Amino acid sequence: MSNNHDQQYTDVLTDIELPLENRRIGKVRVSYELPNGQRLFVTTDRLSAFDQIMATVPMKGQVLNQLAKWWFDNTRDIVANHALSMPDPNVLIAIAAQPLPVEVIVRGYITGVTSTSLWKRYEDGARDIYGYAFPDGLKKNQQLPAAIVTPTTKAEMGQHDEALTCDQVVDQGLVEPELWAEVQRVALALFARGQQVAQRAGLILADTKYEFGLDSQGKLLLIDEMHTPDSSRFWDAESFPERFANGLEPISMDKEIIRRALADAGYKGDGPPPQLDESVWLETSKRYTSAYEVLTGQKFVPGERPITERIKRNLQGVMGLCVHK
Repeated sequence: MSNNHDQQYTDVLTDIELPLENRRIGKVRVSYELPNGQRLFVTTDRLSAFDQIMATVPMKGQVLNQLAKWWFDNTRDIVANHALSMPDPNVLIAIAAQPLPVEVIVRGYITGVTSTSLWKRYEDGARDIYGYAFPDGLKKNQQLPAAIVTPTTKAEMGQHDEALTCDQVVDQGLVEPELWAEVQRVALALFARGQQVAQRAGLILADTKYEFGLDSQGKLLLIDEMHTPDSSRFWDAESFPERFANGLEPISMDKEIIRRALADAGYKGDGPPPQLDESVWLETSKRYTSAYEVLTGQKFVPGERPITERIKRNLQGVMGLCVHK
């Protein structure tokens, strides 16, 4: 194995300090304020599950950033988004939108292992979930008659998102009724587009999460990311029918391998997570890059290493910035 190949898997981006204003740290992204109502987002290799940072996954940040930009570019006919330019494989320059205080999850299948997932709540005996009535006798990973919108709160780092019904979003004053109706319409349209693209790529888009915001004029924007292995469940379509019939889990192209490994170890999201074997993280990296390639039809080319030096070099001169090593 070459030194360059080794470095691709050992040089991971956990954080980055840039001489810019108003630094914000999210679960996966670090962002900074730019002039003219814009923000700079750096997507790291950190992986979150159960609403906590678990570890770093090689090349994950680049996959998320490039794949999200690809989806943003190919869904502008449905809704405007915050993406402006991608000066580096891990960096996005975007409109500084005001985020809506809800996460918008669209689900086409009943699945999941976390406390807010449909299947976990159904398995625990609930039949009225997110304001929808579910019949007895459903099986894990079964397709729903139609995609549904299941919002949650946006929890702070280390806290857990709380389930909401669509009515509660309005009743609690989180989003105005007309705007919330538009958000739901757009989210379902984006999900339908995602399912179409996934089907052509031999995948099933089982569910996904969207985040929305408003620009300075009050216009709705899709923000954060979309249809990535971080925010979505992608399953292999060819093997799914037989595996479902036999009660086997789908072959996933996302971070479900991490969720399952943690759940199998008895972890439910509270306290420090158990240590997972390095092979789990490397397999996750391979699944992320494979998902990028089959969805976009483009070969994934790892960015030049070291990552931090490359980012700082690529940001020199961006919008008048002067970022030095």
